[in-house]
Order: sequence, then C-alpha cells, then structure tokens
Amino acid sequence: MSELDLIITNVSVVVDGESEPQSVDIGIVDGRFVRIEAGLDPALAVEVVDGGGKVAFPGVVDAHQHWGIYNPLPEDVRTESRASAQGGVTTSLSYMRSGQYYLNKGGPYADFFPEVLALSDGNALIDYAYHLAPMSKEQIGEIPALVSEHGVTSFKVFMFYGSHGLHGRSDDQSAFLMTPPGERYDYAHFEFVMRGVQKAREAHPELADQISLSLHCETAEIMSAYTKLVEEEGSLTGLPAYSASRPPHSEGLAVTIASYLAHETQLPTINLLHLTSRKAVEAALTMAAAFPHIDFRREVTVGHLLADCDTAHGVGGKVNPPLRPREDVEALWGFLLDGKIDWVVSDHACCKEELKFGEPKEDVFLAKSGFGGAEYLLAGMVSEGRKRGLSFARIAELTATNPAQRYGLGGRKGAIRIGLDADIALVDTDHTWTVRAAESESTQEYTPFEGAELTAKVTDTFLRGKQIMTDGKVTTDEPGGLYLNRSGVS
Repeated sequence: MSELDLIITNVSVVVDGESEPQSVDIGIVDGRFVRIEAGLDPALAVEVVDGGGKVAFPGVVDAHQHWGIYNPLPEDVRTESRASAQGGVTTSLSYMRSGQYYLNKGGPYADFFPEVLALSDGNALIDYAYHLAPMSKEQIGEIPALVSEHGVTSFKVFMFYGSHGLHGRSDDQSAFLMTPPGERYDYAHFEFVMRGVQKAREAHPELADQISLSLHCETAEIMSAYTKLVEEEGSLTGLPAYSASRPPHSEGLAVTIASYLAHETQLPTINLLHLTSRKAVEAALTMAAAFPHIDFRREVTVGHLLADCDTAHGVGGKVNPPLRPREDVEALWGFLLDGKIDWVVSDHACCKEELKFGEPKEDVFLAKSGFGGAEYLLAGMVSEGRKRGLSFARIAELTATNPAQRYGLGGRKGAIRIGLDADIALVDTDHTWTVRAAESESTQEYTPFEGAELTAKVTDTFLRGKQIMTDGKVTTDEPGGLYLNRSGVS
C-alpha cells in the first residue's frame, strides 16, 4: 500500500521559516503536508507530479475579496473562485454586509448570514470564509454569536459611508444601508462596533488574538467636499479626477480617528485596509507609535502596487480608495520593502461592463467602484517584487502566512509546513506574458492591468492536495471549496 497520496517533485519550495527556496519534495496525505524533504521515493506515492523546476509557494490567502457584490452570489462564487484559482489563490476571505448590493436586504445576521452560507455552499472552487460588517445596533449585539455559531472572527467598518454611497455622494444613507429608522452609520456607530468586537474577544479569550476589526479608512466629509471641487473646477477627468476627489489626507484623517477610537475602546486588534498613499501609511505608522498597545496591521492591494491613476487601462480602474499617482505607488513599495506592510490582497470585486460604466462611459463619477484582480496577485508580486529585491520568502508572508495568522487560519493555511493543508501555487519565474482580460476566468470583461507585462506566471494550483489548475488552465469543474469555520481553527 502506498504511504503517500501525492508527491510533488522537481520544485524549489518556499518552506516556512527558510529565507531561500529549498530543493525538496512535497509529500501529501489526506490533503495535508506530511513530508517536506529531498529525495522522496516516487514509489511511495499513488501519484507523482513533476513541478518542472518551478517555485512552489503556499497557496495564496487572499484576505480581501467581495464575492456577490455586483453579481448573484452563487454565480459570483463559482466564476470568481475560478479566477482566484487561476492566480494561485486557494483561500478567499470575502467581505459581506447587509444593505444595497450583496443580498440587497437588511435585518439580523441570524437570518442573513445562513442565507449567505447556503448560497455559497457547493459553488466555490477554493476554500473560503467571510468577514462581516455590523451595520446596525442589532448586528453589533450579534457579534459574539457570530463567533461561536459560525466561526466568524473578523469584522469591518466602512468609514466613508457616513454621507457617501458605494460609488459617490449619497443623499439617503438609511435607504442605501437599509438600517433601522433612527439609527446612523457614523463615528458613534464605529465606536460601538469596536466595543462589540472587544466584548467578543473577552467572551472568547482562546480566540482573542484572532478576533479583529478591519477599517476602510476614508472620511466622508472630506470626500464630499473635494468631489464637488473637482467637478466644479473641471480640469481633471478619468482616474486622476477620482483620485483628487478622494484625496490621500482623507485616508490619513480616517486612520487617525479609527486609531483613537481603538484606544478609547481598548480594542487592540485593528486592521487598516487597502492603504493607497504615502499620507495614509504615514498616518498609520504615526498612530502605531502613539498607541503601542494596539496591534495594528496594514494592508495594501496589488492594484495599488501595479497600477497608477495616470497609466491604468481606462475608467474600469475606478476603485475605493482610488488608484493614486506614481509617486504614491513608489511610496507603497518603499514601505513594503521596509517591512511596514503586513499583507497584500486583491480586493477582487467582479463588476461586468454592463453595470460598471455609466453614460457617457468615460465619466468616472458615473462608473461603479471596484474591479477583479485575484488572478494577478501572486504573479504581480513576484514580477514586480523581484525587480525590487523582495525575497520569495517575504512574498509568501505577504500573500499567505501573515493574513492566515491574523484571521484565524494559521492552524490550517498560509505556509508549506507539515500538518497544514496542502495548498500550493507553482510559479514559473521565467515566464514573460501580457495581461489580457479575455484570458481571465473572471466574468469581468476588462481590467485596468490590460497590456501590462508580467515576468512570472502561476501555472499550477493545488487545493488540499488536489490539482485544480494544470499548465495554466483550471482543470476541474468540481466545486470542492469548503467554508472555514474559524472558531475551531488555531
């Protein structure tokens, strides 16, 4: 009888704890890593895969996606999990909330979230979990139950929703968010969300380090004023206009407010999402120095590292916060190389052309916000990071290890380590190719990265030891992805 289900050989493995890739074989049993060593006898395994000299990274833990935001949730889970697998992503953590978009309904999560899980079940090609945003007083009260009953350990605040909608100004906040009469989504609500998350940490001390709050840091009042200024002045158009309408100091101010509220509420586990500018990261670092008792984590997206508002391909690059000028892109890389950024994500939000663009199509203020990108996350990080001296070990930390540990998946995901799920992305680090939206598994027909030249490509993806992409093609239609209940994952 064979000792192993699968051996992957002829690979350079980014092994957890090693600074350089190792020339070792990978042995897998029942979907887990059981042997990582040189010279495994092929006769020990039921199946042997020759990795062709490629680099084996841990499967990407993409900690920021938006399944179901613009398309029906079951459809989006099916197609966008395929796009994720195409990019070496084996675990998606997707943001979900009540209100317009997503399921287009309000009410308690006791009713809402089981529906989310039912609509997702049996549709994902990769493993997945959800972050939830408490939008009402009732939902804040549900946080401890969401931890214990559904294993949700991460929550979110959208700071700009105070007087802004998803795509711009909003005159009717309650209708957009579907919040109860008399309630407001404002700084006081953010404070009470923090208190609710801290209450859950106290109720579940064994999970306290894994229960955290993430914040989209932009300031609604600043954005509303600057949007009016940009539109009235009229000299800017397209993505540069959108960047100017949501200026970097709006991010910095929101970071500062969020950080003080975390201090006030004694909530130490704070994640600052998709920081896009020098000012935003500088504010985050200033707050970390001011409040050393808070365990801040700082996130950037691959979109903000690969594209800028002047060279991205069209208005399809509209996203919140916006793509920035090149000087901010270079600043983000500098912070990343200095170890000031904790993880990199895609912020994948598939929005098809028919919904994305207004009329006229080139009016950025009429376009919807968000675009896909999971299929370019690891390839983009290896391509651009290697040019800048970023090690493969550090890329693995940024794309897999660090988010897995923060979000309660470190006992199963995020590293090539004995005992963990055998999630692997094989990368050909000598493959130059051009990004074309038409070649993506996503149903989104465009990409702001169109025409970009990358110098590394994900060729093969394994989820818990099963090969779901082979030689650059997703090779299974079987949706074998599992929902990850994090209350029982160390």
